[in-house]
Amino acid sequence: RSSAASDVYKRQVVNMEDLHGRKIIIEETERSIQTKLVYLPTMLERSPLTIQCQRCGEVVSKKENRLATNVYYCHACIQLGRVTSCQKFCHLPERPNSPRTVFFEWSGQLTKGQQAISVELCETVKIRENRLVWAVTGAGKTEMLFAVLHQTLQEGGRIALASPRVDVCLELFPRIQAVFPHEAIALLHGNSQEPYRYTKLVICTTHQLLKFHQAFDLLIVDEVDSFPFVNNEHLYYGVRNARKKRSSLVYLTATPTKELRKLLQQKKLAASILPARYHRRPLPVPRRFWVQSWQRISSKNIKIIAHHLKRLLVRNSVLLFCPSISLIHQLHALIAQRFSDKEVVAVYGSDELRLEKVQAMRQQKTDILITTTILERGVTFDAVSVIVYGANHRVFTSSTLVQIAGRVDRRQEFNYGEVLFLHDGETRDMKEAIRQIKQMNRLASKRGMLDGL
Repeated sequence: RSSAASDVYKRQVVNMEDLHGRKIIIEETERSIQTKLVYLPTMLERSPLTIQCQRCGEVVSKKENRLATNVYYCHACIQLGRVTSCQKFCHLPERPNSPRTVFFEWSGQLTKGQQAISVELCETVKIRENRLVWAVTGAGKTEMLFAVLHQTLQEGGRIALASPRVDVCLELFPRIQAVFPHEAIALLHGNSQEPYRYTKLVICTTHQLLKFHQAFDLLIVDEVDSFPFVNNEHLYYGVRNARKKRSSLVYLTATPTKELRKLLQQKKLAASILPARYHRRPLPVPRRFWVQSWQRISSKNIKIIAHHLKRLLVRNSVLLFCPSISLIHQLHALIAQRFSDKEVVAVYGSDELRLEKVQAMRQQKTDILITTTILERGVTFDAVSVIVYGANHRVFTSSTLVQIAGRVDRRQEFNYGEVLFLHDGETRDMKEAIRQIKQMNRLASKRGMLDGL
């Protein structure tokens, strides 16, 4: 057996429908199915010394990736199950699109700016174009997708809405399902418990795209600038191969990479820019406060943090971002002691109770949530302020700081949320983050999209 993933598909192959648009290894299939499958190579020789994986695109050394059985494997995507040169990918092409009626249920209303982008997206898909949607955090990107999702589904097309982060997928799924209540939607990520099934609408992590082949008429990549997608050639390869030959690719982000901005300047990529949130208030601009030698958790530094927390907690709960897990543990113990009447919680990527803790914060059961950058994007909390402790640490890039600041004031009701950067030496990334936020506010004001406070 090559992998646990193969075992899953061995149980699924009796349903031919599940193989359309997929690129997977099946070791045992029924004879009736074998005659209808298309077999694709797992590896292609690129030189006498190298071989290329056809799942992730990695070119590997034959010498370093040779098994005892004298076959080659790919180490780069082995977390998805080992692929060797003696195997074949099984595939069934997508069938021709057949128009159908898709029930759409949404009572909300788009702003003028949102509506303009919604129309542009629908046109983009009609002409099989690619597009970047550059919208500030909290601008309502998901709502702007509803019309193009509905249009594509009604035309019989297949859609993937992908994100680098599981948290984002988990938040998107119920929102999309509520709008398309009668539509089967597959939710795919590394911890998925449900077996794969064919659906016309897929919400998945970007790693899951490596298992598809020419499947999607519309592929949307949300948070395109975030880890692990950004600068990951394997995932870019997966995006290219998961799309049909005639299809549309849409990138969504509040903080486009330098490469994307360069494509815009060269007019090689169409763009829709939305510099304001739907509630027409300016983005909160971070305020900077000096904390000498913040790396050491001294009584003086705790006193400074406590001062800011006490003031912010009058109106909101607080997200306290830290650059390391060790600092989180130290701060959690001391802050919980000082604020014994408050619910103080710590969470980080490897926390087994991560999802439960995030949900408790959403339900406003937590007063102070101390976290790493895992919550920089893709999650929305009501009535929060943000403190970034050690904002000049290298982990806090300009895009990360913009995203963190974007957790504040996302709802219609104004709650006086603030963004504080605590540091002991302003960095280029801190300055750039504040510059970008102010730039978007100026552009929004120029377009008449702000009412102020």
